[in-house]
Amino acid sequence: MSPLGLEDQVIVALRRITRAIDLHSRGLMQEIGLTAPQLAALQTIARMQPITVGSLAKSIHLSQATLTGILSRLEARHLVSRARRGQDKRTVVVELTDEGQAMLKNAPSLLQDRFRRELLMLQEWEQTQMLSTLQRIASMMDAENIDASPVLSAGEVSAHPEPDSDYLNQPKADSRK
Repeated sequence: MSPLGLEDQVIVALRRITRAIDLHSRGLMQEIGLTAPQLAALQTIARMQPITVGSLAKSIHLSQATLTGILSRLEARHLVSRARRGQDKRTVVVELTDEGQAMLKNAPSLLQDRFRRELLMLQEWEQTQMLSTLQRIASMMDAENIDASPVLSAGEVSAHPEPDSDYLNQPKADSRK
């Protein structure tokens, strides 16, 4: 029996999850010099190329503004190329370069790839129970309306909170209504 109370055990489990995401993200950066969102973008481009920036943003659940920054960094490293195509000159298409394809051949899998494999090994009722519990945790943290990417990555901690961080400082609405 753990000397910690149930509430503390839940907090420890959440901290372990956060730490695993952070360690994996740091490992990716050290091993291949890419963040998890950058690697996810490369993988999606490889699978769906040529792909428009808008379709890529929807596919990996990131805003176009966030994705534009990611693509700029990938393009600076010669891993992707962007070009305007078609009659609508506003449409930008992204493709992998030879360097991008080589990077993907040597890249480790994303943390969520392992999680998905493990999750699929559970019974459907266990998967449903886990989803329900995680959705409830998100609700308890007043985080259910925060944009979320399916890419598990940790960002740098900043002394200046991002706009989305204000949800922690707002009073929680009573969800028992």
